[in-house]
Parts: sequence; C-alpha cells; structure tokens
Amino acid sequence: MHTTVVDGKSLRLCDLVNVARENYKVELSESAKQSIKKSRDYVDRLVQEERVVYGITTGFGEFSKVSIKKEQAEQLQTNLIVSHACGVGNHLPVDSVRALILLRVNALSRGFSGIRLETVEGLIGMLNTGVIPAIPEKGSLGSSGDLAPLSHMVLPLLGLGEAYFKGELLSGAEAMKRAGLTTITLTSKEGLALINGTQCMTGVGGLTLYDALNLLKVSDIAAALTLESQNGITDAYMADIHEIRPHQGQLDTAANLLQLVKDSERTSRAGQIRVQDAYTLRCLPQIHGASKDAIRYVAGKVDIEMNSVTDNPIILADKDMAVSGGNFHGQPMALSFDFLGIALAELANVSERRIERLVNPSLSGLPAFLTEQGGLHSGFMIAQYSAAALVSENKVLAHPASVDSIPSSAGQEDHVSMGTIAARKAREIYFNASRVLAIELFSAVQAIDLNHKYDGKKMGKGTQAAYNLIRSVVDKVTDDRELYLDFNKVAALIDSGELVKATEAACGELK
Repeated sequence: MHTTVVDGKSLRLCDLVNVARENYKVELSESAKQSIKKSRDYVDRLVQEERVVYGITTGFGEFSKVSIKKEQAEQLQTNLIVSHACGVGNHLPVDSVRALILLRVNALSRGFSGIRLETVEGLIGMLNTGVIPAIPEKGSLGSSGDLAPLSHMVLPLLGLGEAYFKGELLSGAEAMKRAGLTTITLTSKEGLALINGTQCMTGVGGLTLYDALNLLKVSDIAAALTLESQNGITDAYMADIHEIRPHQGQLDTAANLLQLVKDSERTSRAGQIRVQDAYTLRCLPQIHGASKDAIRYVAGKVDIEMNSVTDNPIILADKDMAVSGGNFHGQPMALSFDFLGIALAELANVSERRIERLVNPSLSGLPAFLTEQGGLHSGFMIAQYSAAALVSENKVLAHPASVDSIPSSAGQEDHVSMGTIAARKAREIYFNASRVLAIELFSAVQAIDLNHKYDGKKMGKGTQAAYNLIRSVVDKVTDDRELYLDFNKVAALIDSGELVKATEAACGELK
C-alpha cells in the first residue's frame, strides 16, 4: 500500500494528487508528532494561566472582545464548528475533499496551531478509511480562510453532519462508525485550528493546476495536428527568432512544436505553399507560451501554500507567544487561481479559432465542415458551435473573483479574497478548455484524413503517435453520427494523461 508521509514542509503537487485521486495512505512523520505535541502543551499552559489570547480565551471575529472561561473551552470550540458550517450547493467532488483534508493535516503538522495529536490523527483516519465529509462547494469568502467548507470537514469527526462512506451518503456519526473510527470532542483552540486556513481553495485549485499542466502539453499536440492538416509553415518555430524574445514558455512551445512534427512530410516552409500562416498557427509559441508561463507561476505559489501555516493565532511556543496575524487570508491564492483560469481560457480561445479554420472551407481548402457529403451530412458544423459556446462561457467565468470584496463579521473582516470562488471557476474553465481541445483533436485527425493531396505522406513522430491513439478510439466520420460520443472518448484520453504519454513515448518529453 502506497503511503505519503506528512511533515508540513515537503508536500508536493504529485503527493496531493496521489492522496486525493489514488487513495494513498497518510501518516505523520515523527518530527511532526513532536512539533504538534510541543505546540499543544503551550496552549494548555495558556488556558491554565487564563491569558487573554484570541480564539483560545476569547470569542471569534467581532466577538473577540468577549472573554471565555476555561470551563467553557469545549463548548466554545464545538459551537464554532456547528455555527460556521453554513455551506450551500452541491457537494465538492471526492478528490477535492481528500485534497483539502490532506492539506489541513499538513498545515497542522508544522506545530504552530496548538491542536492535539489525536485530533490530527482523527483527520488522517478519515482519509485512510475513506470517510468523505459532505462539503457544500459554496459559502467561503476566503477571508479567515475557508471557514464554511472546513467546518463541514470537521463535523463527521464530531459525530455530526454528513459524510460519504463507500459511495453512500450517511450521517457523520454513522460513517465514522462504519469505518471503525471514534468521534472526538474538541478542546481549547482546536476548532479554530481546524478551520482557519486556505485548504479548500488550495485543494480545489491545486488539483486543477495539476490537470492544467497536462493540458499545456495537450494544447501543443492538438495545435501540431492542426498544423499538419493545414500544411503549416514551421519557420515560425525556429529557435533563432524565439531566443531574441526569450520568454521561457514561448521557447518551450516552439521547441515542442518542432519536436512533434519532426520528419513530417506534411508541413511546409515559407514560400512553398504560402508566405505565412494565420496567427493561430504562426503565433502558437507566443500564445501557448504565455499560458505556460502563467500556469508555472501559479505552480510556484501553490507549492508555497501547500506547505504553509495558515492558522490564527499562530502558536510560537519557543517565544512564549500566541500571535494573531493574517496568514489565513486567501489573497495569494485568489490572484493565482484567477490567473490560472485566464491562462486556461486562452488555451481554449485559440483552439476554437483553429477549429474554425479546419471547418471553414475558405480557410482550410478542405471540404466544408470536414464532410465529403455536404448538404446531406452536416459533418463538424455543430462541433465548432459547441466549442464556441464553451469559450464564450469561459469568458464570463474568467472575470477575476479576486477584484471583488465584501465586508463581513461586522466590519472586522473588511477585506476578503474570494479565493475559493476563483479556484472553483478555474476548475470549470479547465473542464471547458479540455473539451474544446478534445474537439480540436478530433477535428484535426478528420482534416488530415481529408487532405488527400498528402495521402501517403509521413506525419511527424509525435503527431503520428497522437493520430494513431485518437484513431484507436474514434473512426473517421463519413456519415453523420452522434459526435458527442466521440468527443467524450477523446476527452478521456486527455483526462487520463494517455494522450501525452503516448505522444512523448514517440517523440520525447515535451516541455
């Protein structure tokens, strides 16, 4: 059984995916256990000494002015969870829930939160036995972190709320019972330690980021297939012209395209067929490259956030301090996930324009709508409609969530990030973009089959492998049929990573 060891400092994006999607087990490192215990001992001392510390001996938010007696500590923390579980809407997907639990465990394991070791191990028990809290996807401002979704995460641990177990939605108490887990009662500081953080937005956005990194390569593969179908000009990808404008994403895209079409007899050089191509082919390094750079920037921010402490107050036991700060604020992630959504939307925008070039006979030189029986058959006419609808939806979704703010908690939380909305929008944009690219891939192989002047001519090493894989799941369209079934099959090659894997096996790793 695969296991991910958590220490709060070294979690990687691939670890997040392994736990969230591949059901890797989780355990704490010994150093993490010691750090958690040390932090907890300090909180116990604060409570015994009845020091005034936010969230430990006071209420929360606007109620921070209200002192709480130590005998009320348990009730205070339970009240916090049940009152903050105010999410609405559909439940988050299983992988997102597993991701946010892992990220919360990782943050707590640094030993700056004052939580008990057994409480952290309770969360790990939920992960390792498959108890999936039912967490509504809406209701987080991303201000004091993801208060509402993380509260729903905690409810089953207390024997409250709802959770899925083996695919069945149960009461939280029943799910824990069936999994053989013991529910707990929170004590001082623990409720706050569990829900002050950015783990929902980072979990949802981190998984989308992982998928986006794969989609960057898919976009180059799709573009290269379209290039082959249009006998595109490769001069525009010469390293010489990109080295004098050396944005890394631009350099990498140009290199990828040449690698994909290497040895092709279907591409051309400037002047052989035409002098230059339209922007959607000629400017691929600049367009795709900009999205690459943006998404890689986001990857760097997510890597930092996954291994950060986002609690409040921060327990600094070595300095005999409990400091109320703002590490829970989601702004770093809000801006990043807005950027991620915009970068993904652009991959879809340019892909849809390449689809239009393929189906439009005045641009492609191929049969209208990629059917040789136009009139009786509509071919790919409405395939382009669907792609156009998806990119138009993305334009609405790509409006940044982070430019909005609304005060809460009687003005105490007077600027909020909307980071979880940004992450959820990025996830939806990713889905739309991946389906646009699936339509392009399917359209491009159809166009290659219809470019009869080049029948028998070799394709590039990478593009041939991609073509072969796509054709192994979808046949050439001769008579009209239900194309959505074909789109779904091609999309499955994208989602699984199989398209990139097969292509890279033939032409080498893409950048």
